[in-house]
Amino acid sequence: MIENLIKLLLYYKSLGERTFDSLSDDELHLIPGDGSNSIPIIVKHLWGNMLSRWTNFLTEDGEKDWRDREGEFELTIKTREEMMEKWEEGWATFTNALKELKETDLNRTVYIRNEGHTVIDAIHRQLAHYSYHIGQIVYLAKMIKGEDWASLSIPKGGTDQYNQEKFTTEKSKKHFTDEV
Repeated sequence: MIENLIKLLLYYKSLGERTFDSLSDDELHLIPGDGSNSIPIIVKHLWGNMLSRWTNFLTEDGEKDWRDREGEFELTIKTREEMMEKWEEGWATFTNALKELKETDLNRTVYIRNEGHTVIDAIHRQLAHYSYHIGQIVYLAKMIKGEDWASLSIPKGGTDQYNQEKFTTEKSKKHFTDEV
């Protein structure tokens, strides 16, 4: 279970990274409108959440008193390099915490803002949260690139060809992210 979750999370991480790679530095920092966030702001929020949730995951509340959630939505990241440092630090904190878990830990109780969750529920909560924000990142890039956007999955109009390729190979048992 843990290995499967890590693969899935790293798949979403790769979607974010492929999206970053598709954008120029100016495009990366675009804020589409009032009340919206740029991609670096979303990354900063993910970073803050990951550090808070996954530092001392099994022994401390996931909402640390040192976290500045409101500050995560301030535009302070100026460069792609700075954004990527936060991205990598957050993901490393998260994946390292998961790699330390044992299957017997999955039913233990952890707390986020004093709300008890089983470890597996807390992981699923964060999986949903992170994929939600990565979806925002991808959608922002798609809006920015317009017709120049290159799909990260099956492109519109490409389902038949994709399925044809899939069904011409032998059945196999593997994780869908193994091909990505």
